Amino acid sequence: MGQPQKHFIIVAGEASGDVHAAHLVDELKKLDPSLTFSGIGGPRLQASGVELYKDISSLAVVGFVEVIKHYGAIRGIFNLILQRIDKVKPQAVILVDYPGFNLRLAREIKKRNVKVIYYISPQVWAWKANRVEQIQKYVDKMLVLFRFEQDFYARRGVRVDFVGHPLMDALNAPMDKNKFCQRHGLDRERLTIGLLPGSRQNEINTLLPIMLNAADILHKEFAPIQFLVLKAHTIERSLLERCCRNAVCQPRIIESETYDGINACHLCIVASGTATLETAILEKPMVIVYKTSFPTWLMAKLLVKIPYIGLVNVVAGKKIVPECVQFQATPEHIASQLRKIITDEIRISVIKENLRDVKNLLGAPGASQRAAEIIYESTATTYAQNPSSGM
Repeated sequence: MGQPQKHFIIVAGEASGDVHAAHLVDELKKLDPSLTFSGIGGPRLQASGVELYKDISSLAVVGFVEVIKHYGAIRGIFNLILQRIDKVKPQAVILVDYPGFNLRLAREIKKRNVKVIYYISPQVWAWKANRVEQIQKYVDKMLVLFRFEQDFYARRGVRVDFVGHPLMDALNAPMDKNKFCQRHGLDRERLTIGLLPGSRQNEINTLLPIMLNAADILHKEFAPIQFLVLKAHTIERSLLERCCRNAVCQPRIIESETYDGINACHLCIVASGTATLETAILEKPMVIVYKTSFPTWLMAKLLVKIPYIGLVNVVAGKKIVPECVQFQATPEHIASQLRKIITDEIRISVIKENLRDVKNLLGAPGASQRAAEIIYESTATTYAQNPSSGM
């Protein structure tokens, strides 16, 4: 008989997790082309050869109230994953971010004596610190993107490795601004503002109209000016077109070129999330925006223990870019914050200097490769002890 396949199940519940998980799978396959993968993810994981049980669109909801509304579907996916684990008996299950779902899943996986590797830490340092106890019990290896997370977990006895942020690989060579502007019929000399309204439909419905109204205010004050709406790969273009149809500023919708689009902008309006780090790496001043349902906001207000919502401010350890959250997420307030940046060259320079510091804190390029090497080495023993596992 030949050597059995070494199989991993991977679970990514959001668009950014899908991207990072796909890079991880690609690097694992470089180490061993015979590896096979299945799990939950999106188009990026599927393109990397992962057999998907379900698409992440079934999981991509945010907020306490929103999750309750989708509980039945989410529970069904939860049970499906466990059924596949029982059938496949993988070398390990790799959980990517999405803590509300994945930490509960980790508990059930450990009952099956399967190794659990967690890639991209839950934000336990921000809220629900008691989750660290769950991580100690149910996670065999935690791989983190930020150095302060390594210190946080190490002090609490969690097996942790800092690998750096995979965005440092994805964003290292954006398209030349002149070439990008020429491709999209943009004026390179005009003030250009990018709108990044998120990767989930409910974020688009809530945030994009607010961003567009802020853009309309600025459009009247600063002519000439041009706006770009940078589309996440999880969002249908038709949804953005409907939102933009009546916008006075007439934004240009950019598909599949988010990084190049950010690079072509002078500054951005960004939904809180990974996109704030993408914008920071490209050293573009920004205003962070977020708004959710009132019950979800109220619950978060009671539980969150850090003063900032934007990852770029969290990593910096101080507020280096403005945040317009919930009741401050109004077109007038967002426009006011942008106006202060546009009209102050010294402030622009200070923000860019702080963004460079954040970039340096994200580690050297090669995060996905480092994570893959740690995972491969940490499962080698499992594979030697249990060679019958596989598809």
